[in-house]
Amino acid sequence: MVNRPVFWLCAVLLFSACTLPSYYNDYESRFDWRDEFRFLTPADRAPSPGEEYSFIVVSDIHIGGARDALDFTRLGEKLNGAQFIVITGDVTNQGSREELRLFIEAARSLGVPCYPAAGNHDIYTERGKPWRELIGSTMYRIDAGGASLFILDNANAAFGYDQLDWLETQLRRAGKNTFVFFHENLFVEASPPDFEQTTDIRERAKIMSALKGRAGLVFMGHIHRRMEKEFGGVRYITLENYGATGGTGGFCRVRVSSGGVSWEFDRVVF
Repeated sequence: MVNRPVFWLCAVLLFSACTLPSYYNDYESRFDWRDEFRFLTPADRAPSPGEEYSFIVVSDIHIGGARDALDFTRLGEKLNGAQFIVITGDVTNQGSREELRLFIEAARSLGVPCYPAAGNHDIYTERGKPWRELIGSTMYRIDAGGASLFILDNANAAFGYDQLDWLETQLRRAGKNTFVFFHENLFVEASPPDFEQTTDIRERAKIMSALKGRAGLVFMGHIHRRMEKEFGGVRYITLENYGATGGTGGFCRVRVSSGGVSWEFDRVVF
């Protein structure tokens, strides 16, 4: 005879295991460990680039093996005095510890701080646990001289209201030049099997409202092609994929000077 209380308890536990998201794959839970840092050193988190400087933004490097990591290090040939590098997600191809270790080794060989954002390839595959253990926070703020960099987490195609509220608060005391970076594109609706990667229209409206008049440049990736749009005085730039199959080696160089902010596109020839 079946013990009914035990049967229903087992059924509930089984259902929960099948339906509840992993802690690491839940963007709202990742907000709870936004102040944890493993990869970035205290010096990385407090750069002093001076009043005039440049930095590089690259996306979708998709490190899946040693050759991909070597291709990433080729970016060092194009630094030309750039003070740091920002990567707008899909740092790895499968989100494994091995791939993240290859990224860390390659990034540190470049000799400048590298600020990675988390992409769907980094979080979905192993539920984000290796990222937390080796990289740390998926959302953070870096103040560089008179600039503020906001690296955000929308790897699930969602920011979550906790993160957006945090951003709005932080923006009130941001630097003169404010730059924002995240992975998922705000404007292009993905097609199956990536339909879950489409940004919710309400979150899109909320973040664009928060950034209006407060940010200059916003960088995104994910769709593997370059695109530029402007809303509310904010330039939204989507970068093509640097690595992976058909990778272009493309990146953007941002220059900050007394005359303002400018940017240009270039590429590494593999």
